[in-house]
Amino acid sequence: MDHDRQTGEGVGPQEYTLIKMKVIEPYPSKLSGLKGKNIFLVAATLRPETMFGQTNCWVRPDMKYIGFETANGDIFICTQRAARNMSYQGFTKDNGVVPVVKELMGEEIIGAALSAPLTSFKVIYTLPMLTIKEDKGTGVVTSVPSDSPDDVAAFRDLKKKQALRAKYGIKDEMVMPFEPVPIIEIPGIGNLSAPSICDELKIQSQNDREKLAEAKEQLYLKGFYEGIMLVDGFKGQKVQDVKKTIQKKMIDNGEALIYMEPEKQVISRSSDECVVALCDQWYLDYGEETWKKQTSQCLRDLETFCDETRRNFEATLGWLQEHACSRTYGLGTRLPWDEQWLIESLSDSTIYMAYYTVAHLLQGGNLRGQEESPLGIRAQAMTKEVWDYIFFKEAPFPKTQIPKEKLDKLKDEFEFWYPVDLRVSGKDLVPNHLSYYLYNHVAMWPGQSDKWPKAVRANGHLLLNSEKMSKSTGNFLTLTQAIDKFSADGMRLALADAGDTVEDANFVEAMADAGILRLYTWVEWVKEMVANWDSLRSGPASTFNDRVFASEMNAGIVKTEQNYEKIMFKEALKTGFFEFQAAKDKYRELAIEGMHRDLVFQFIEVQTLLLTPICPHICEHVWMLLGKPDSIMKAEWPLAGPVDEVLIRSSQYLMEVAHDLRLRLKNYMMPAKGKKVDKQPHQKPSHCTIYVAKNYPPWQHTTLSVLRRHFEANEGKLPDNKVIASELGNLPELKKYMKKVMPFVAMIKENLEKTGPQVLDLQLEFDEQGVLMENIVYLTNSLELDHIEVKFAFEADDRIREDCCPGKPLTVFRTEPGVSVFLVNPQPSNGHFSTKIEVRQGDNRDSLIRRLMKMDRGIKDLSKVKLMRFDDPVLGPRRVPVLGKEHAEKTPISDHAVFHVDLVTKKIHLTENGLRADIGALHQYNLW
Repeated sequence: MDHDRQTGEGVGPQEYTLIKMKVIEPYPSKLSGLKGKNIFLVAATLRPETMFGQTNCWVRPDMKYIGFETANGDIFICTQRAARNMSYQGFTKDNGVVPVVKELMGEEIIGAALSAPLTSFKVIYTLPMLTIKEDKGTGVVTSVPSDSPDDVAAFRDLKKKQALRAKYGIKDEMVMPFEPVPIIEIPGIGNLSAPSICDELKIQSQNDREKLAEAKEQLYLKGFYEGIMLVDGFKGQKVQDVKKTIQKKMIDNGEALIYMEPEKQVISRSSDECVVALCDQWYLDYGEETWKKQTSQCLRDLETFCDETRRNFEATLGWLQEHACSRTYGLGTRLPWDEQWLIESLSDSTIYMAYYTVAHLLQGGNLRGQEESPLGIRAQAMTKEVWDYIFFKEAPFPKTQIPKEKLDKLKDEFEFWYPVDLRVSGKDLVPNHLSYYLYNHVAMWPGQSDKWPKAVRANGHLLLNSEKMSKSTGNFLTLTQAIDKFSADGMRLALADAGDTVEDANFVEAMADAGILRLYTWVEWVKEMVANWDSLRSGPASTFNDRVFASEMNAGIVKTEQNYEKIMFKEALKTGFFEFQAAKDKYRELAIEGMHRDLVFQFIEVQTLLLTPICPHICEHVWMLLGKPDSIMKAEWPLAGPVDEVLIRSSQYLMEVAHDLRLRLKNYMMPAKGKKVDKQPHQKPSHCTIYVAKNYPPWQHTTLSVLRRHFEANEGKLPDNKVIASELGNLPELKKYMKKVMPFVAMIKENLEKTGPQVLDLQLEFDEQGVLMENIVYLTNSLELDHIEVKFAFEADDRIREDCCPGKPLTVFRTEPGVSVFLVNPQPSNGHFSTKIEVRQGDNRDSLIRRLMKMDRGIKDLSKVKLMRFDDPVLGPRRVPVLGKEHAEKTPISDHAVFHVDLVTKKIHLTENGLRADIGALHQYNLW
């Protein structure tokens, strides 16, 4: 049983055809003591239909073999391991006992003459093969060089290498007269498939393991499914159709037997290697057609949350036949009709959930059921007929002392709570216990799909720091240790982030540490917002970034709720915490005018509710910080408002443009490449023009139209690039742009996968210029430029018009000339002194202050700076300032003032309210 295995869970028996090759007298000297006995070398094969092409038999010279006596007195020669398997399958007189009559090495039977079934050769010989494995099959291999790459490679080695033959005492007549026999025609390859593929792959010897593996992969399935038999009696028939017939013929003639061994090595919990045994046993016939059909219907309606889990269920229902369901040891329920047997654990415990529905009425709060039942029912009164009445709608009322109203109450509880809405278990139980769980529910409630399981969630095992947990290596963490080390919520956060699918989850301690810091940072931010409630912006929440933030919160609620419903905790953590926090951080960065109070506290409340299923303790604490009167456990799940997807995409566009602008600015500042140019970096630009396009250039418009036509005609898919390139290449209007066309197609394909079919639209769904203009202050500040303007591409030159397209603006940086002035701060002991800045044509007070803030990082708030000019621009700067009279003989510069620069004379004058005033090269600023 799977639960009794240390390794090899899910491994089943592999059926072989055991080919009997009789040793012909005179026997080899090692076998001379067995004269008069029928001695057979027995080879296990999966391809009995190829026995017509046998040319020899293989053994490994340095492998240990035994001869053992079978139940009918014959002697079989094979490995000890194979003989042990056979002894449990009725091959020997006593079950599990191998009567060894001879121990020998493979080299001691090389050269033995054999009579093999079906082959056209009267006598074949035992020859050496160096690559036979001891842990698979019998250690004896029958050779069919016409259809086996391994066989033809080893056979050619012996034919080509006289020294190899001499080493093992092989005479030429044992090898040289034999040639591969055509027995199967494979379309496209021929009737000697193995020699053909070995020649094609240039396989030189039996040691070319990688090439031989490739050859086998190409041949075996193709030979089985497409091969046509060439031998008499089966000529013209498909290999897959005659395999069982040929096997039966050999068994009936006494030339072969059925032999089984595990598909892979199976080790028991007592560290013994397991065998396939033929023994008395009770089986559940999961292969019965009607039962399997109903279970398949149950599976179709079952929510598995993961395609791989569904595929594993389907594969199990495909191969599952009779399953041994009983054993004679351990814990378990007695088999009702044969009480010497116990129901094994994987078959048992498949409908016990039905008991959960009534347990509270039968045993109350007592886990072991030792106290009096709340309904006053004794355990002995719960007979089979009573349970039938509770669980089955049509069951008659039983003969019992239990009052009907009490049984009806139990029946009502079961009807209300059943079926099982969700079963969570390990992925290794899908091919056994969980499949039996479906089968047994269908068997108990046939035709009542309302009682069948609704969902099964399979999960992997838990890794610790990407490695298997093991006490021996020290990579081990108990639940208590994890709580002590990371706190309950820190541990839960890392567990949620460990993984969702059937792949093994990975608990990463570094993630747990980082998670604690994230939670701490969040709580401290909440405290800060609560403390600064009055300073947050109020009024209508109507700015572009206000509306984006509100939509992103609503979208986060929707996505997180969907992920929780799918039991995708990693995804729920991603959408309900990481991405939710990122939306807040983006809002804080973009909201130049300040964050809106209502939105900030809506965010805190929603964030707390979304995170509560994962981190309930810290969320309860935050709930208290918000002044909520009741526990968060009594709070309702947040309701999502309208989600403006177009608005969200326009915000994503803004962030992409900002990122692109930073990269372009970085590249602009890099020294020009080339040997003959000055390697000095460019001067940092002061201005930037962003060009946006209302429409695609003609060549891109044509390309998109073709792609959209294919997309709609092919049910949302685009054809291969070859097809697209061929069609676009034939369009005359695209001839001169072909170097640009296919890279453009590649970009559209990539964006199609990322963002969806809207990338094929010929116009953007939002106002590109409007988005940029609403956020022009943010863009200007983030790039540390003086001014950014947004223009349409048709206002630019041909190069920009041809390359600029909707959603992909182009930028031109430039440095506007100016005149330098000094800004002096006369206030004592504040750390601000004299700063030199450029004044450019058209500057105003705020643009100068922003430029000052770039130079003096100690100034954080533009509104706290007061800029003044000297009334006498010549003498004023020369007078010694008087403490406490810093404003004397100075005039504040208003926000309406405009600076004008004369680049020839290097002088500046100011216009304000229609008045013109010359100003000098020195000005004053105060902080208040």
